[in-house]
Amino acid sequence: MKRKLFLIIFGTETPAGKAFDVGLLVAITLSLLVTLVESTHRVSEGTPWLILEILEYVFTALFTLEYAVRLWCHPRPWHYVFSFFGIIDLLSILPIPLSFFFPSSRYFLLLRTFRLIRVFRVFHLFTYMNEGYLLLESIRRSMSKILVFFLFVIILIVCIGTLMYILEGHVPGSQFTSIGASIYWAVVTLSTVGYGDVAPVTDAGRFLSALVMLLGYTIVAVPTGIISATVIDTTRKRPTRGLCPRCHHKVRLHDHYCSYCGEKL
Repeated sequence: MKRKLFLIIFGTETPAGKAFDVGLLVAITLSLLVTLVESTHRVSEGTPWLILEILEYVFTALFTLEYAVRLWCHPRPWHYVFSFFGIIDLLSILPIPLSFFFPSSRYFLLLRTFRLIRVFRVFHLFTYMNEGYLLLESIRRSMSKILVFFLFVIILIVCIGTLMYILEGHVPGSQFTSIGASIYWAVVTLSTVGYGDVAPVTDAGRFLSALVMLLGYTIVAVPTGIISATVIDTTRKRPTRGLCPRCHHKVRLHDHYCSYCGEKL
């Protein structure tokens, strides 16, 4: 029985396994929709809210039973518990019990969105997963450059905010009442968000604002360029169509070295 349940719950090779995963994805989607609708003010009171709350409890009970069955039928339960999907599965059922002590925690049910990643496994979309791994690897490799750039941006923001406070801080009616408020304005302006809640009133302040706005476009483009260059470099180093770039023998997807010539992949 354990073996059969394991093949159904953790596998997609059999029709029963694929049907189980498709049904699970449908249940997850419905539970997310219930949570989204329940959070609106129009159904926050009365019978509609009560029905949605009951549905949340039903879905949580269903996912709790599924989690328990996964633990029971898995040959190595702790391996599943500490896996990515195991952690996500557990976090998706905890918000309801926690909501008895912290009412707002029930909206952490939206963590169930991560469970929809199983759609890649169900419908064999591993090609897209591999491209996702490529992007994550590129970000990891460029992280040191991004951190150095981020530190530079922080220093630049502090300097710009301080300069704006010098220009506007003592002007009557100015909203730059402190260096902290000026730094907040610098962050909003340099990131090209521009809320407009804090704005300069002097000509010198407006001139500085124009320079910061133009500088913001350059600042936003730099991390994108760093990651793009790393993605191109990483793509060139990947084996083409599962072949070693040196001896052109077939290699497995997750191999780090070619088993024929030892070339690093």
